Amino acid sequence: MPEERSFRDYKDEAEAWITLATGEYYPDILPDAMRLYEPVLVEFGRLLKASHSSTFLFTSIIETPNQWMRTQLCRVFKKYVSPQTPVEMLKRKGGVARIVTQFGGSFRNVVEVQQKFASRPMPDEALCAVLWEYKDRGYDLTERLFDILRSQHIGCVITGPERAGKDVLIGKVFEDYPKPDRPLDFVITEGDRVLAIGLARYDSDRGGAQEDDRTGQYREVAQEVLGYADAHGISHLKVIFVNDGPGLLLGSMWNDYAYIEDQWPGRVKVVTLRMVPDRVTAEWLRS
Repeated sequence: MPEERSFRDYKDEAEAWITLATGEYYPDILPDAMRLYEPVLVEFGRLLKASHSSTFLFTSIIETPNQWMRTQLCRVFKKYVSPQTPVEMLKRKGGVARIVTQFGGSFRNVVEVQQKFASRPMPDEALCAVLWEYKDRGYDLTERLFDILRSQHIGCVITGPERAGKDVLIGKVFEDYPKPDRPLDFVITEGDRVLAIGLARYDSDRGGAQEDDRTGQYREVAQEVLGYADAHGISHLKVIFVNDGPGLLLGSMWNDYAYIEDQWPGRVKVVTLRMVPDRVTAEWLRS
């Protein structure tokens, strides 16, 4: 029986294993984009008007309770105030102090932001089109992932938000988990047995700080989850990182993901959608 290929082994033919978002025609998407994102721009304008500094604006956005709205507001904040700050970092409620320390010095002055924002129409057609680019990539990825896993693993239950919806909190999976609010994109169970937990991301174009943030997050999740599994005798628990998109081909991303997989051989797998049938097998999940 041939030795199973690792994520690193696919690098020479990486382009063949990437799934590209098909997108929709421009400018056909504009009416829907403006309807969807006008409430986001209105809310951003409200928070901006009430802010005496860009740091205060950022804090106000992070305190927004609705997760979808908070994510969109972070994307608008990135465009207007801090282009160099990764949205993945902006979305984390617990990372406010770190972001302010690391990036706050380069935040655009709030008065200038207010002037720039007021100079644009409401809704801003151009910005709505930009935000629309983010809309379906992650949703399409998870929806297709769930279809593949369910067809391949009859008898297993795949839990998580297939499109929009709340993440699964790991504290709902393991009651005594030390960081119960850690979000997961999917959980694979068979009866009462948790076989795997996973994250799924679409990388359109990543690099630099964004790349470091993503791989750092993955290392942290793998170390934390598998450390918990070892301490509680759950030796079969697997961690799956599903990534797709052209961003995987940029910079050192492929090597960085391969390194994460290499650190926990047999327990962590990084896969694209096209790799799932070959690499996320029943034998591996149950081993």
